[in-house]
Amino acid sequence: MSANSRLTIAIHSLEWIELHAGHGGGPATSEGIAGSVKTNPVVIRRLLGQLREAGLVESQRGANAGWTLARPADQITLADVRHALADEPLFGLHTSPPSQDCPIGRSIGPTLGEVYQEAERAAERQLAGVTIAASLAATLAASGESAPSA
Repeated sequence: MSANSRLTIAIHSLEWIELHAGHGGGPATSEGIAGSVKTNPVVIRRLLGQLREAGLVESQRGANAGWTLARPADQITLADVRHALADEPLFGLHTSPPSQDCPIGRSIGPTLGEVYQEAERAAERQLAGVTIAASLAATLAASGESAPSA
């Protein structure tokens, strides 16, 4: 799975947990989330395990088993989610050094490195400015739905 889809699936999962709780559903199951994402519950459990290690979700066992947000949705940013997944940079340079005999090969790394660093900083700023609560509200609005009243 690519880093980008992991982030999207993690955000989808957190939004689903928040919506489920907002509808009075209690802790969300990985099976319920997986049904919405259309993936295997094991994929969801692995991602949620990483989010739990980062303090973004909590899991409960027993009769009321499932996943809940560890803090309010308006206090979890999309940058928090990306960091929890320890995702690689959005852009990568060559995996092996290009030819130093070529003027492009000699200089493309430093040139693109600067461009990529600025793009990463811009992405970080954007993700840090959006919370799970805001993302959920926008997602529901795009679906013609509204968030449940708290």
